[in-house]
Amino acid sequence: MISRRGFIKGGGLALFGIGLGGIPGFVVDAVANTVNSPLYKKRKILVCIFQRGAMDGLMAVTPFTDDFLKAARPSLFMTAAKGASNEKPLIDLDGKFGLHPAMAAFEPMFREKRLSIVHGIGSPNNTRSHFDAQDFMESGTPFKKGTTSGWLNRAVGLLGHEATTPFRGVSLTSSLPRSFYGENPAVAIKNLADFNIQLRGNAAGAKMASKSFEDLYDQTSSDLLKNTGKESFEAIKMLQKTDVKNYKPENNVVYPTSALGNSLKQIAQLIKMDVGMEIAFAESGGWDTHFNQGKDTGVFARNVNDLSTCMMAFWNDLAKYQDEVTVMTMTEFGRTVAQNGTGGTDHGRGSCNFILGNSVNGGLVHGLVNPLAKENLEDGRDLAVTTDFRSVFSEVADVHLGIANDKVLFPDFDGKKIGVMKS
Repeated sequence: MISRRGFIKGGGLALFGIGLGGIPGFVVDAVANTVNSPLYKKRKILVCIFQRGAMDGLMAVTPFTDDFLKAARPSLFMTAAKGASNEKPLIDLDGKFGLHPAMAAFEPMFREKRLSIVHGIGSPNNTRSHFDAQDFMESGTPFKKGTTSGWLNRAVGLLGHEATTPFRGVSLTSSLPRSFYGENPAVAIKNLADFNIQLRGNAAGAKMASKSFEDLYDQTSSDLLKNTGKESFEAIKMLQKTDVKNYKPENNVVYPTSALGNSLKQIAQLIKMDVGMEIAFAESGGWDTHFNQGKDTGVFARNVNDLSTCMMAFWNDLAKYQDEVTVMTMTEFGRTVAQNGTGGTDHGRGSCNFILGNSVNGGLVHGLVNPLAKENLEDGRDLAVTTDFRSVFSEVADVHLGIANDKVLFPDFDGKKIGVMKS
């Protein structure tokens, strides 16, 4: 007999294999008598966006008064002075830091104190390997490679809610990210309009994934159907009733057609559908800017424009839900202070992140960025990591989601919060 744990091994279900059209009628009938009222009470929702490839935090939010940075980046340095050149100037945030002009969508939120920025954030592990740094950040254990769970999966488990739903943790990706590995329910959905199911996990799970739903039904006990089966297929039934292909955002919002825009639009749909989602995950790629990085135009400008416009489209679409939602970005590390010979920047250490929400201590650039003289740089080349990412992630989870068990959320961490959220 296949156990419930075996059925949802590795964080539950990764939804990307067998089409909805193949869901047999008897499965839908098995949950047909459930109540029609919303299954889940209104809950706080954390949306995490991973910027894969390592964002140049010094270009996204530039300490523009720093002459050392200007000298280190002769063709990449940007100024907040207007009319100094043909390029668009930085958006002066506080007389010291300037927001990249392609992120102008963020400025109103910063002025309204609903956007917080943390600079000099990163991992205490000084690896410059994309794979290792992402793994450490997603596991939340920067000095342990063998951690089997991700910090977002542990967060799901610490929420302590009785109502079970496979949608408590949702990743809008083709496979479950490292952040959601673990024993608590989580799903990966690449596209709501092509909602599919494939089991993820050990050999038994892989064998099950190759079988039809009729076969799966025959192999499970009545208790398993009543628990995992009912909660999973009730959620599927919800999606079947919703015309996700013709979704119309509110407030005349138009999402960018990028991968991130499509992911955030679908997360907005899930929030409005009230399927019990509490933590959502999306990705933004293309941040590994080794060459031809550009200034106010080019690959970096396109990336930050997409990030900020996607996030603001999502935020404005969810005007009715903004008190319940917080959005937080993360990236595995930053870029070198000095530009390289091909007009780009190489793997570095500290970067910055953005936190959007009504409960953030916004309108501030938190963290410490010392003058970028060589003696202040990590290994003589990089923006030093002065804020451990766990300080920020745990504070956001504590204040927004009500999670207070940092020892479980981030084992071996006893650092202090830095005040990015309203107490």
